Amino acid sequence: MARRRKGRAINGIVLVDKPLGITSNDVVQKVKRAFFAAKAGHTGALDPLATGMLPVCLGEATKFSQFSLDADKTYQVTAKLGVRTTTSDADGEVVETHPVDVSETQLNKVLDAFTGPIKQVPSMFSALKHQGKPLYHYARQGITIEREARDITIFSLTLDRFEGDEVDLTVHCSKGTYIRSLVDDMGQKLGCGAYVTRLHRTHVAGYPELPMVSLEQIQRIVEQASDDEARYEALDSLLLAMDTAVLALPEKLLDEHQHKQFCHGQAVLVDDIDQANVQYRLYGQSPHGRRFLGIGESTAEQTINPKRLVVYPDA
Repeated sequence: MARRRKGRAINGIVLVDKPLGITSNDVVQKVKRAFFAAKAGHTGALDPLATGMLPVCLGEATKFSQFSLDADKTYQVTAKLGVRTTTSDADGEVVETHPVDVSETQLNKVLDAFTGPIKQVPSMFSALKHQGKPLYHYARQGITIEREARDITIFSLTLDRFEGDEVDLTVHCSKGTYIRSLVDDMGQKLGCGAYVTRLHRTHVAGYPELPMVSLEQIQRIVEQASDDEARYEALDSLLLAMDTAVLALPEKLLDEHQHKQFCHGQAVLVDDIDQANVQYRLYGQSPHGRRFLGIGESTAEQTINPKRLVVYPDA
């Protein structure tokens, strides 16, 4: 019996515009099948009611997904005032209703109060894990788990529209921020309650101006390609390089000897290292030109220790 093919060793990142109503894992699986990739993963889930930028990592790029998970993000959100729900969004049951008597001046004061470093208690309907299971698993059974307040930063809260009981905001925030909890907390501060009716992620740090690709575009390429070669050529043109996930890190170009050491998992001696515990993205020269090798971390001994290594098929 012939062995089943495991998929292509294709490496890169595709910025998917996640649609409404499906999970982030659904998106990953659809992209993985379309690209016939051996390995795929995302860099921070958007739940079914959220849309927008979902970087999907293929192949060796999955090794650097944590950097996007840790990056700050920007969202466009619509909040409805006067109502609180169990989930702080339109999916939940209404638990409170109040008249809306809020001025723009009051709203701006609350936005200012929630801008900067703040504490936030994660929602029970978040994907945060407790004893190996997401909190929403317990919430759906009516079980409440005690959660500690977490340190987050709201870099900016911009009021885009305020009409009646609807508010449009742009939120630039640190990792670990729950937008639904933020809106619920602001509604409490306003004294009328609020919940999210629309949530769209516009960018993940490192990818602010880049266009996203829809699942429909990907499917159209698959359907219109004359053969696998044409299909993969068209799909692969959508991929961003692996190092786009870590461009915020300083870079080092290794010579041939250092290149070989690093790729064999050995520490590399580098003359111009003046600080320990700094992460670098490392490059070397190959027959294919300048090549991204992975991530290393500096030591007090002026060496860089490998942390994440890229494995190439032709290496």
